[in-house]
Amino acid sequence: MLPALYVSKTGLSAQNTQLSTISNNLANASTVGFKRERAVFEDLFYQVQRQPGAQSTQDTQLPSGLQVGTGARVVGTQKEFTTGSMQVTDNALDVAIDGRGFLQVLSPTGEINYTRNGQFHLSADGEIVTANGLLLQPAITVPQGTTQITIGDDGVVSVVVDDPAAPQQIGQFELADFVNPAGLQAVGGNLFQQTAASGDPLTGNPGLNGLGNLKQGALENSNVDIVEEMVNMITTQRVYELNSKVVSSSDQMMQYITQNL
Repeated sequence: MLPALYVSKTGLSAQNTQLSTISNNLANASTVGFKRERAVFEDLFYQVQRQPGAQSTQDTQLPSGLQVGTGARVVGTQKEFTTGSMQVTDNALDVAIDGRGFLQVLSPTGEINYTRNGQFHLSADGEIVTANGLLLQPAITVPQGTTQITIGDDGVVSVVVDDPAAPQQIGQFELADFVNPAGLQAVGGNLFQQTAASGDPLTGNPGLNGLGNLKQGALENSNVDIVEEMVNMITTQRVYELNSKVVSSSDQMMQYITQNL
């Protein structure tokens, strides 16, 4: 009976991690640019008591053998970088990426971080920054007295200062892409960092080399599907209950043995 207790314990632990992942997805259902996570499970090693294919006699082989599993665990969590729905805001500094790619911002440590959140603001110096004050890269500074800002699908930023008939080009948005976006490390604040698993960033102008286009006055919503998360939560709850019943059943069997032997 003891092996069943330990196996069910691994199941309870794995489902607890799964529920934490689901709760984080639901908590960020309204977070701009958020990408949902899913837990990746694997079974643990097996105790092979009879080897499959071993000779049971000189002329016969075991067709399947005897292998006893020891449980399950969460081996990782994977970000799903599917594109979320677009929300039109009509804010000149809101930018959504329609397709692949990440916006680049400068972290306080001097490193480049990556984000899908295009909610930008102006600093006191006219620089385009995130809500946390992180500077967009390459840096773009809006001149004082600007009355209109236009961000093209190709990332070109132009402004109108005095004469509406003479817009001025002041900068260019660049996007970065990765061979394996799921390998990026989420650091919070809608930011990701490059890792050895993600590979080196491939930068370029929007709309070129497979990079997405920019959409001014729009934001990319979270790609969390609330209905799917609710279904996953119900499934997780039921599996957790079943593992709990295994613990209870094992305990009752051990109690029976101790009381009757």
